[in-house]
Amino acid sequence: MIGGGRIGEALVSGLLHSGFATKDLVVVEKFPARSEELTAEYSIRVTDSIADAAEGADVLVIAVKPGDVDVVLADLGKADLDSEREKLLMSLVAGVPTSRYENRLPAGSPVVRVMPNTPMLVGEGASVIAAGRHVKPDDLALARQVLESVGTVTVVPESQIDAVTAVSGSGPAYFFLVAEAMIDAGVALGLTRATTTELVVQTMTGSAAMLARSGENAADLRAAVTSPGGTTAAAIRELERGGVRTAFYEALSAARDRSAALGSSAD
Repeated sequence: MIGGGRIGEALVSGLLHSGFATKDLVVVEKFPARSEELTAEYSIRVTDSIADAAEGADVLVIAVKPGDVDVVLADLGKADLDSEREKLLMSLVAGVPTSRYENRLPAGSPVVRVMPNTPMLVGEGASVIAAGRHVKPDDLALARQVLESVGTVTVVPESQIDAVTAVSGSGPAYFFLVAEAMIDAGVALGLTRATTTELVVQTMTGSAAMLARSGENAADLRAAVTSPGGTTAAAIRELERGGVRTAFYEALSAARDRSAALGSSAD
């Protein structure tokens, strides 16, 4: 793995908990203090050499900032990527298309683009993957195996990645904003912040579980809670009056457009 940030660390933790051996994982980290932290926490090998880590790898996971991708590709160019053992490259970098890697790697290199989200830090991520031109079914299966260690995996065409970014990539921030707003409102109504936080967190956790397990859609579940003329109906009426649906549509559209713009500048 190239990059030792929070998402990268979450993936390392998930892989180890799912049964991968520490000897099979290598992390590239340029900062000595961070290297020491990763080594102490996970007992894995950490190196500052991309070429060193890449030469013995079957899967290369790129988890760096978009501005660092060119440096990574330049270092990969110094590695022995033309060996008989083909390497799958998985990019967790926002806004960078598979074509950018394909144009810099040996001809035919399989590249999978991943849009993760931060709940993978607690093993509940929603990762979405898109296959590059040279990805074979076995490559896609391997990518799924790696990412399922930290949550669910969905496969889409790369043309849909910008929309995915808007829905699940940025989605946790929308969720946290709604939670923040509900907590603040509960405090304004006279509850303590601790009590309100506990109630909001459990309500959201339980509601998400209902949506995942009941087999019913969100609209039906909402309707089941909303008795005519009742308290929930009064609250929903105010949310609709405030334009909640339009606000979410505009928010997701803005996120999609920004993702597309980042991709255009990166390609």
